[in-house]
Amino acid sequence: MMDSLFVIDPGPFATIQDLGRFGYQCFGVSVSGAMDENALRVANILVGNGEGEAAIEFTLAGGSYRVEADVCRVAVAGGDFPVSINDIPASSHACHTLGRGDRIAIGHATTGARGYLAVAGGFDLPEDLGSRSTHIRSALGGLNGEGLSAGARISLRAPGALDGPDLSLPFALWPHGEGSIRVVLGPQDYLFTQAGIETLLSSEYKVSPKSDRMGCRLDGPVVEHAGDFNIVSDGIARGSIQIVGDGQPIVLLADRQTTGGYAKIATIISADLPLFAQRRPGQSVRFEAISITEAENLRETMLDGLEHLRESMVATGSANRETEHLLRTNLIDGVVGGVY
Repeated sequence: MMDSLFVIDPGPFATIQDLGRFGYQCFGVSVSGAMDENALRVANILVGNGEGEAAIEFTLAGGSYRVEADVCRVAVAGGDFPVSINDIPASSHACHTLGRGDRIAIGHATTGARGYLAVAGGFDLPEDLGSRSTHIRSALGGLNGEGLSAGARISLRAPGALDGPDLSLPFALWPHGEGSIRVVLGPQDYLFTQAGIETLLSSEYKVSPKSDRMGCRLDGPVVEHAGDFNIVSDGIARGSIQIVGDGQPIVLLADRQTTGGYAKIATIISADLPLFAQRRPGQSVRFEAISITEAENLRETMLDGLEHLRESMVATGSANRETEHLLRTNLIDGVVGGVY
């Protein structure tokens, strides 16, 4: 039997995701990919994978899995999810080496909404159009294009050399708080009244329970259109904020449709998409407009921070090392003092 990870309980919703399926939107194929790309990258870095390797993405709770391999290194990153190995509490944002029959369980998040379980070597799954990301509506990627279910087995690829100790981040890397989500206005902000734009930027919205990987509905004050709310359908970028006919915003996310006919008042900047992806139903959202140049600079800062993550890792259990230095270091945009 091939080495595998056995799904005991997938939790509320779990899929296989990598960084997405690019180059096919012109054919109507969704990009998909991890909702929180930073957390996916962190999980992969911890187990020694390339940053874009496919992992299990789970929402609100992580479920439980059993190792069916002689050795398997795993790591959980993302929201603040309690982790246990064989019913013994273990750290998230840390690598753990497991053996055949070992069980890892991931509970309900106390902070954030999404997490990632990465395994060293990655999952031995075929690519669909260059990606292993699951897109359920088109049955692409993952395990037969479906979400994970109890009793499934996910084949493991043989990892490279597993020399050296398990590694961890010497600080918590959890999304927290309800700070503003930064946006760039447009591309159709001219189709809204000035009052409508000010409403979006000055009001508090709540994440609706009627949200999924395709889009996040926000409940709050109505955003006023200047005229008709429809446009000739055009392409949709991740993080686009479209205002539907009732004046309520919908943020389009990883599984978004490729084109749409509602006017888009603004777009969440790349650096804040991971933060937005961790907002839970009922959590508050406020928006702040910045310039394109500022958005580009913030993205570069975020990517530079990710490059330095490997330098900050310590052997699991050595989390107090160089704490003063690390707390002065902004490793990812919005990550200071160990949180983001």
